[in-house]
Amino acid sequence: MYNLLKGKKGLIFGALNDKSLAWKVAERAYEEGAEIVLTNTPVSIRFGEIQKLADKCNAVVIPADATSVKDLENLIDKAVEHLGGKLDFILHSVAMSLNVRKGRTYDNLDYGFLNKTLDISAISFHKLLQVAKKKDAINEWGSVVALSYVAAQRTLYRYNDMADAKAMLESIARSFGYIYGREKKIRVNTISQSPTLTTAGSGVKGIDGLMDFSERMSPLGNATADEFANFCIVMFSDLTKKITMQNIFHDGGFSSMGMSLRAMTVYNQALNNNPKEPDNYDE
Repeated sequence: MYNLLKGKKGLIFGALNDKSLAWKVAERAYEEGAEIVLTNTPVSIRFGEIQKLADKCNAVVIPADATSVKDLENLIDKAVEHLGGKLDFILHSVAMSLNVRKGRTYDNLDYGFLNKTLDISAISFHKLLQVAKKKDAINEWGSVVALSYVAAQRTLYRYNDMADAKAMLESIARSFGYIYGREKKIRVNTISQSPTLTTAGSGVKGIDGLMDFSERMSPLGNATADEFANFCIVMFSDLTKKITMQNIFHDGGFSSMGMSLRAMTVYNQALNNNPKEPDNYDE
């Protein structure tokens, strides 16, 4: 351990169980000397295992719906009160699409579901930043990180309206990052992580194929959940004080690749065995 977060205080959204990226980040933040507050929706807290994480990290759990400004105001107030001072870092790891869950394709979206996708997965980030700024709840040179994905820049089969949400999330980080940096010296960034077998990710149809493809395409291979947590710690630390308004790809090089030898070899084998495209598509 490096004591990179010794004396720092943080708020972490989204831990559900030990497969969650937010869970791994919380563990590493605690190991690096931080005091943390954990939060999730009341339903997630009830059905998840977040209290186990809180016990392990000597933290408290404060329920909050990230789409509710009222809940966020209460959360920020209670977090600052519990920690005895302003925050130094926040992780926003919040995303959900009912269109994906219900199997609706991108050319047949339910717009009510789309509004919920955008509110939960992107607009909640703006609400969090706005509440924190109005309450002056983050110390100078603090760091806010949100979890994104390469589908914000590239179309990926079955990622659906979550791609729109991630694109908006990254835009919010840039726009709010300018204001927060200019006025408060606070950093706002997004991390575009490799596909990772979290609880949410494991429920996505075709996740195994996507992970295999990105593994073959990435010269360094997929970034694991533990590696993501390590990178988050660096982004929260004073070692990255001048990085802001960035979307940083933590994906083993996948985002810079067109085609790798490993992927091309498998493609050629499949082409020789079955050169026909599917007769129909589900998206």
